[in-house]
Amino acid sequence: MAAANGESRKAEPDRAILALDGGGIRGVISVAILEKIEQLHRERLGAGVTLCEQFDLIGGTSTGAIIATALALGLSTADIKTLYFELAPRVFRRRGARLAFIQTLFDEAALREEIFKVVGDRRLDTPDLRTALAVITKRMDTGGAWLVSNNPGGKFWEDPEDGSYIGNRNYLLADLVRASTAAPYYFKPQLIPIAEGAPPGLFIDGGITPHNNPALALLMLATIPTYGFGWPVGADRLRIISVGTGARRDRMSASTARRMPAAGLAIQALTSMVTDSSNQVLTVMQALGHSESPWVINSEIGDLGGFLLPGEPLFTFQRYDARLDRDWLRDELGMTLSDEAVAGLARLDNSAAVPLAYEIGQAAAEKYVRPSHFGLPA
Repeated sequence: MAAANGESRKAEPDRAILALDGGGIRGVISVAILEKIEQLHRERLGAGVTLCEQFDLIGGTSTGAIIATALALGLSTADIKTLYFELAPRVFRRRGARLAFIQTLFDEAALREEIFKVVGDRRLDTPDLRTALAVITKRMDTGGAWLVSNNPGGKFWEDPEDGSYIGNRNYLLADLVRASTAAPYYFKPQLIPIAEGAPPGLFIDGGITPHNNPALALLMLATIPTYGFGWPVGADRLRIISVGTGARRDRMSASTARRMPAAGLAIQALTSMVTDSSNQVLTVMQALGHSESPWVINSEIGDLGGFLLPGEPLFTFQRYDARLDRDWLRDELGMTLSDEAVAGLARLDNSAAVPLAYEIGQAAAEKYVRPSHFGLPA
């Protein structure tokens, strides 16, 4: 179904996109859901099937960029699960005293080391990428969201004759993934050379864009002609699978806000904005595409009740996620958790929560992932 550099291996027009959210250690929720998806494909298509063969484009933001890159390189979900259970304690370990709001909490060298174990010194144009890959990051020095893919048809893929910039094909995968995971306050920004003799670009976590849920960004990448893919739309032409890392609504009382330092309130507001952006992406995707089992967005519009903005669906769409709410986890997944346990999942750097997050992902996958979502026999 997929091949390196965005070229499809199959003759049929159907294309499939896999979009992976950001979310720190909660990326292990995505891994558990992907395990189920991989299992369904292997049961029906053969034990050696990998997800990179089933998707023509895999893209992710932040922790989702790590998973997307690993999948595009042909790793199994078992490999990635091991990575997360081992990665989290090593990366999210504070070293020495850190001044709050002045120094970053963690040493980015540990994160880069773990990323390098997966991607090595490969460039974006490596033939080892077995399907199209997209990584989302934010460039701070120019103030733009970057959606970087290994499509040779992209505008900035090659080095220009005038040497005004370095072609995307030359970027190191480790730099791109590290840039997408460079969460402010947690890690230092990532520097990437952009042009010979010019200062490097300054990049931070892709979650600080409207694309922490990258489904809409990947739809634009795949369909807007100047990005170089130009895929056609239609429910029978394009399938988009979106995998979350645990949805959560942060609440704050007025008394708490009054006691909180201004910098702390600013961080809370930024976190809330990331959640709002992800919800907006979900709303747009369900308004444009057909979903066999749509996700409830909020109490006012529900799951949009079959409403389609264009009249006819532009694609089929399926969202997998879990709400990190004690009542929801009990009612939907049969998991009885304490307030303390659920609160521990809110921290994106809480490596102690990895086993519980994985368990939640397993339960959500078992309940919601269906063969029909992938055109597979029941």
